[in-house]
Amino acid sequence: MRKQFRVFGLLAFVWMFTWANHCFADDGYKLWLSYAKISDRAFAAQYNQQLKQIYFAEGIGSNNVARIELMKGVAAMLQLTPQVTKPGDAGLLIGTQKTLPASVIKTLPAVTHDEGYVIKTITTNNHKQVVIAGKTQTGVLYGVFNFLRLLQTQQPISTLNINEYPRLERRVLNHWDNLNRTVERGYAGASIWNWHKLPGYIEQQYIDYARANASIGINGTVLNNVNANALMLSPEYLVKVKALADAFRPYGIRVYLSVKFSSPIEVGKLKTADPLNSEVRQWWKDKVDEIYKYVPDFGGFLVKANSEGQPGPQAYGRNHADGANMMAEALAPHNGIVMWRAFVYDSNPLNDRAKQAYDEFKPLDGKFADNVIVQVKNGAIDFQPREPFHPLFGAMKKTPLMMEFQITQEYTGFSTHLFYEGPLFKEVLGADTYAEGKGTTVAKVIEKKPHSKAVTGIAGVSNIGTDRNWCGHPFAQSNWYAFGRMAWNPEQSSAQIADDWLRMTFTNNKSFVQPMVQQMLQSRENTVNYMTPLGLHHIMGINTHYGPGPWVNKAERPDWTSVHYHKADSLGIGFDRSSTGSKATSQYAPQVQQMFDNPATCPDSNLLWFHHVSWTYKMRSGKTLWFELVHHYYEGVDSVRRLQTVWNGMQGKVDQEQFNSVKQLIAIQLQEAIRWRDACVLYFQTFSKQPIPAGYEKPAHPLSYYRDQQFHFAPGIGGNI
Repeated sequence: MRKQFRVFGLLAFVWMFTWANHCFADDGYKLWLSYAKISDRAFAAQYNQQLKQIYFAEGIGSNNVARIELMKGVAAMLQLTPQVTKPGDAGLLIGTQKTLPASVIKTLPAVTHDEGYVIKTITTNNHKQVVIAGKTQTGVLYGVFNFLRLLQTQQPISTLNINEYPRLERRVLNHWDNLNRTVERGYAGASIWNWHKLPGYIEQQYIDYARANASIGINGTVLNNVNANALMLSPEYLVKVKALADAFRPYGIRVYLSVKFSSPIEVGKLKTADPLNSEVRQWWKDKVDEIYKYVPDFGGFLVKANSEGQPGPQAYGRNHADGANMMAEALAPHNGIVMWRAFVYDSNPLNDRAKQAYDEFKPLDGKFADNVIVQVKNGAIDFQPREPFHPLFGAMKKTPLMMEFQITQEYTGFSTHLFYEGPLFKEVLGADTYAEGKGTTVAKVIEKKPHSKAVTGIAGVSNIGTDRNWCGHPFAQSNWYAFGRMAWNPEQSSAQIADDWLRMTFTNNKSFVQPMVQQMLQSRENTVNYMTPLGLHHIMGINTHYGPGPWVNKAERPDWTSVHYHKADSLGIGFDRSSTGSKATSQYAPQVQQMFDNPATCPDSNLLWFHHVSWTYKMRSGKTLWFELVHHYYEGVDSVRRLQTVWNGMQGKVDQEQFNSVKQLIAIQLQEAIRWRDACVLYFQTFSKQPIPAGYEKPAHPLSYYRDQQFHFAPGIGGNI
């Protein structure tokens, strides 16, 4: 008996040890929805008092996702199982405006937007109640997630008066996922879509994906790569698309598909894909009708055409409006939309690739169908660490434009570098286009409807994969989170979003949150400094875009080389896009053109984007351009060292597994930042012929060492580039 007892005790100890590790170790899978127990007694007492009795109005039954989420969050954070009760007794009331008691509704402001909601503290018979009311069930769900965020970040709920609605209608993640589960520009493992097991097997990750998106207001997902495979439109795959759409629908998420323009040839066996051909138009109508039989609330198509070798209407002498309107005609009866990408450059590159999208789309302003929205990248080249805002945002006043950001870190350190994109998003959205006078920011441009039937929207290229923590780097999750929050309301502060994310993901400990908010806000500038300071751009390694490659001078086309963009020579460095160069500045409103056109008024951050500047040019700091350039490269590395010091001081304040993960990644980032700095400074020194200023550490290797380095199988290719 004693022997058996000892064995049992040993097994119990092992079980408890395993259970403890499982319960308290954090591998990042829960994202910002961990619902950690609230340890602050004052807040816990306040929340317990308010939430011990809850009233769910009609329609919010036990299978309702808003109800499930609320009960799950309350149970985890407060160790409380609320009693479901009648309206008069409840501390929290949840429902739509049509199903809550009339006595409650009359105390609330009207919710007019289908996805909007109110959260308000009211007093009934000296009894405080919190009401979460939406116009629709989706609005209720968004309200519940916002309320749970208040609890997670330990905000008072005694005087709530929140009235929220999304400023943009289509808030979409673009997955560059291929049918073979590779992910183009993906740095967090394989695609989460297991096409082989679909439609019969719905993985839990699909549900968790939908929850995470709904928690930040994302309401759409494009399932496949913009470099599309026509097989996606076959019945074999449409039944799989239906399975995902069914799983996402309770969370207010619609699915979209990237389509290949030549699908009528590849799938339909037609001889042409000419958008003005009657057989082609009929093929698209029939195909769209078929899709809606599988997915009644299908969102529509995303199209990449006549860019990087992809087929498009120009092959038939047609323009982008001809191609987009053909698809729009097929989708219109079903309320579907076409998101037509403006990222174009053809096989015969012009003098300046940055101008081509404007040149092709500006003449088509006002010629697109009502259900077409033109999707424009934030900058005119290609998701660089910093780009001036795309000139199309101030130019196409009769056409709805959809912002496209790249959440995945193709040019910003893959998922190895800590790069919080909130400041990047904010910088672009807050840029003044002067399209309709001072104050016409990019955010206002994309929020405005040029006509009554227009659609507004924003898209983010996903950074999600099968890595256990979803995004490869724990802090890369913040970019998915920040995109959703700013898609809901572009006016939100990137600092506040970072603060919320840190509290929800790690801890409410101020000694952790405050310094890490500052490090997150600084992180974008860190990367710009050690990669592409002062307006340099596209000087990464060829094809993979991994690591520095300012020396790249051979490729299939000149605008795939680095030397094409930095144009360093003995006289200076930078791409002249001013009125004396490529005249790209003329594509902006006169006030913006005037600012960018003159080196004296052009911001230092964009100087080399718009001007070829002498190595001895005197900068605002008083330094010469060469010394300023070197300073930025070295400051970039030093700032990563400061980040490393701050993070190392966080041990014991956050989960140990998360701490170790970030610590190792920052160490990698530092080494890569040093490589970027040394390689670029040594390379540009061959043109400036000037020394590295005294006081700066000398590069550890000669330039030849960096030029000879090869990085085989760098992640993120995953398809056509």
